[in-house]
Parts: sequence; C-alpha cells; structure tokens
Amino acid sequence: MARVLIPFTEGVEEIELVAVIDLLRRADVEVCAASLDGLSVIGRSNITIKPDAGLAMVMHENWDMIVLPGGLPNAFLLRDDANVKAIVERLREERKSIAAICAAPMALAAYGITEGKRVTSYPSCQESMEELQPSSVYVDDNVVEDDFLITSRGPGTAIAFALRLISKLCGEERSEEIKHSIVAV
Repeated sequence: MARVLIPFTEGVEEIELVAVIDLLRRADVEVCAASLDGLSVIGRSNITIKPDAGLAMVMHENWDMIVLPGGLPNAFLLRDDANVKAIVERLREERKSIAAICAAPMALAAYGITEGKRVTSYPSCQESMEELQPSSVYVDDNVVEDDFLITSRGPGTAIAFALRLISKLCGEERSEEIKHSIVAV
C-alpha cells in the first residue's frame, strides 16, 4: 500500500488538505496528516483540523509521497520548517513523489526542487516562483506533472490534483474509478 505524508499548519487551505486526504483514502492509500507540532490546527476558513500525528513523530518513516497543501501562512510556515525541508530533500534523493498545491509550490522552489521543472501554483505566486527558480518553466495548467514533481493551482483544482496523485501512486485505472465514484466531471 502506498504511503503519503501531508504536513500542515496554521492557515492551511482546508479544501486542498481535506480533498487530497479524502480521495487518497478512497483509493486505499495510507495517508498521515501531520501538523508541525502534533496539535490541532485552525485553517484558513477557521475550521479546526485534528492531525493524525506530529511531524517529528513520523518524518523518518518510509513515505512514497509528500504533499504540501497551500493556504497562508501555512505555505510559508512549511517552507521555513527544517523537518519539512529535510523530508522533501530525502524523498527527492530517493526519487519519490513530491507534490504541492496553491502557494505551497513556493516552498519547493525555495528548496531548489523545481529547478529545471515544469511547475504551476496559485496565480499570484507566479512571480515569486520565477524569481526563486528562474530555470523552472511556469505553466498555467491546473495540474502539472514533471518527473517526480506534481504541482497544482489552488482550491478549485484540488480534486483534479488529488486524482493525479492517485494516478501516480495507484495507476490511471484506479484514478478513473475514484473520479467516477465521486461524479467528478
């Protein structure tokens, strides 16, 4: 069974977090939603989210993918967290999948993960993405996959993003099954 780690903190965009967790779990992917300190988090829309674990408790486990949800200040707090950076860098070395949506691709750009890759993000983050990694190629597609890296634009693309993650982890057929079961168009 594929295993996915999703770190999050204050100001997380709830749609991006919950849609990804929900759809991955429907596809029988093991998901660990880990807050940075192990405590409940207040999201962007004042929804309280209880984590499965604290990041430090699970960061050294074997993960097939890490997914960074967006929202502010969540994206900046993830970017500045040494544990998040260490996990992202480890998964890159292991050639595992790294994904981010909305403002969170800026963290990956700051880490150098987007160097030479096709990427996308929330539209207002484009300039920052290009400044952080001039060698990356910014595109306006809803979901962009380049090798081990998957990025997406924002809350409105969260379902398409989650379905792409399922394709990467479980295959296109499983992604189509989940898409059909939720009546996604």
